[in-house]
Amino acid sequence: MSTSTGRSTAVVIGAGPAGLTAARVLADRFDRVVVLDRDELTGADVPGPQPHVILVAGQRAIEELFPGLPKELVEAGAAVVETGSELILHRYGRTWPPMHVRSHMITMTRPLLERAIRRRVADLPHVEIKGGSAVAGLTGDGHRVTGVRFSAGTSTDADLVVDCTGRHALSDAWLLALGATPPEVSEVTAGITYASRLLRRKSGDLPAGQALCVLPSPPEEKRLGVALPVEDDQWLVTLGGWHGEHAGTGDEEYLAYARALPHPALADLLERAEPVSDVAVRHFPSSRWRHFERLRALPAGYVAVGDAYCSFNPVHGQGVTAAALQAQALGWVLDREPDGPVTARFAREFHRAAAAVVQTPWRFAVGGDFDYPETTGSRPRGTGLVNRYAARLHDAARTSVEVRRTFYSVQHLVSPASALFTPQMMAQVIKASGRP
Repeated sequence: MSTSTGRSTAVVIGAGPAGLTAARVLADRFDRVVVLDRDELTGADVPGPQPHVILVAGQRAIEELFPGLPKELVEAGAAVVETGSELILHRYGRTWPPMHVRSHMITMTRPLLERAIRRRVADLPHVEIKGGSAVAGLTGDGHRVTGVRFSAGTSTDADLVVDCTGRHALSDAWLLALGATPPEVSEVTAGITYASRLLRRKSGDLPAGQALCVLPSPPEEKRLGVALPVEDDQWLVTLGGWHGEHAGTGDEEYLAYARALPHPALADLLERAEPVSDVAVRHFPSSRWRHFERLRALPAGYVAVGDAYCSFNPVHGQGVTAAALQAQALGWVLDREPDGPVTARFAREFHRAAAAVVQTPWRFAVGGDFDYPETTGSRPRGTGLVNRYAARLHDAARTSVEVRRTFYSVQHLVSPASALFTPQMMAQVIKASGRP
């Protein structure tokens, strides 16, 4: 693609999956792209095991952005799991029987994914990745962002700044300092804690499937457990919980927590598999959506992508896919812009496109969080009714292949959430769930 658009430099803040996929899109549309990260990016693994999942829509987006990368990840050890027949899913007190739905996910650790994408981005002409570059603020004024300012006191100019600094982004304060209005924030506090560890994986560890997800029956149960196959013939096991429920980091405490889950398979796996890492604990206090799409006045030259725009409970594995889809949207909206400096209209149009991407995963995540009366924050309209319907939907998906196929198509961000609410689908849900 030609870059003769009068746009010289794009700066991306953050070298995670969101920042790297955004950089790939910008490389076709700017003469120079600089990716900044406060960490040194030495190639060492991220401390503690972190699972990453690429859903169907994410695989398609990543294949378009980085041809052959999904296959490369699998060749490097990432696992492919058919979600209908190979994922053991237990929720609302019942286990879904195997049912082939032609919906696959790719599972791996975060370091494997980041290294693979970073190699591809680093090989692009006119792209520079700089570690050890702590950004302290933005330059410009309330009408246009013109670059970034570093903690060391220096600055660099940019025609576009893309904020991919994650859920703890400081850019609200940065924008306010320029005289721009920061966005209103929807926040849902669910007090979630995840404790993860790696175990050696052998054939037959999970006799009934290739991966496992045990979710609670709210509001009485609050614990969850997940086992995903990852590279190096390992399991990545995560135990978590809402509102104060959390696993201990000792071997016996960790196993005891798994034994209390409403399905025995994960505790059985922990008893037979050899640990190869310590337990790493992470806290996810709340989901946060910074509503740039609602602002009447946005400064030109700045957008937020990924968790810096909207972060949500990762239990459904939709984060990487949502970030890749936002990167695609970034390119599509840029291509509709006239040549020359990016405008405030571009920022508005992009954030509206990003809102369309995150709407479904936000509803999945915070809707489930509001199954608990302790959850506080911005409740989406109709949450109670939707959650009651979701319980019937899960019952129906146990026996109806069409209901399950549609459910996974929505969860994998291939189909819109509205596909679950058509008259035909609702009739099937009511019939297959066995409830009046």
